[in-house]
Amino acid sequence: MNEFISLLFSLLAGALLGLFFFAGLWWTVRKIESSKQVALLMISSMFLRTGVVVLGFYFILGDNWQHLLVGLLGFIIARIIITRLTRRSDQSDNSMTAGSL
Repeated sequence: MNEFISLLFSLLAGALLGLFFFAGLWWTVRKIESSKQVALLMISSMFLRTGVVVLGFYFILGDNWQHLLVGLLGFIIARIIITRLTRRSDQSDNSMTAGSL
């Protein structure tokens, strides 16, 4: 039972890391239009997001490959969820913009 809780924690940690990474990516892409220094925004965002995720996988998920695999599964699940949510958000934004023309 203890191993199950540990794997569940790894899944949750991976999902939170994925949420941070992909929500941060979505935010960065949205801010490009209003940024005066696009390259600096993209590079700093990439290093910050990647650094947090790599450190998160290293420290939170530990040295057990099963925990790392389950954490990666949580990361992928978060990617799928964020992709669907942002696609719906962008479609509703586009329909509102098209309707106002």
